[in-house]
Amino acid sequence: MNTERPNLTRKELAQSIADQLGYPLSGCADIVDSAFAAMKQALLSGETIKLVHFGTFSLRDKRPRQGRNPRTGESITIVERRTVSFRASRKLRERVNV
Repeated sequence: MNTERPNLTRKELAQSIADQLGYPLSGCADIVDSAFAAMKQALLSGETIKLVHFGTFSLRDKRPRQGRNPRTGESITIVERRTVSFRASRKLRERVNV
């Protein structure tokens, strides 16, 4: 794992697109923001997002369950909730595990 840059930021993503395609950085930043906004809206609407050769983002319903506060040891109920799940495509998994 690269310890110099642990995260890829939106700005770095826009810069990479601008470098590869030769478009202005501001336009590429708008494209990145629009793509993330569309993905966010799809998930909020309950849709699944499938990006071919990358992976699938979907919503999972988690049932309530019993948990424990690690500081106090007190038993608590973790409420029912929805969470975003990502499943990498087979091609991505193969590339990562080379």
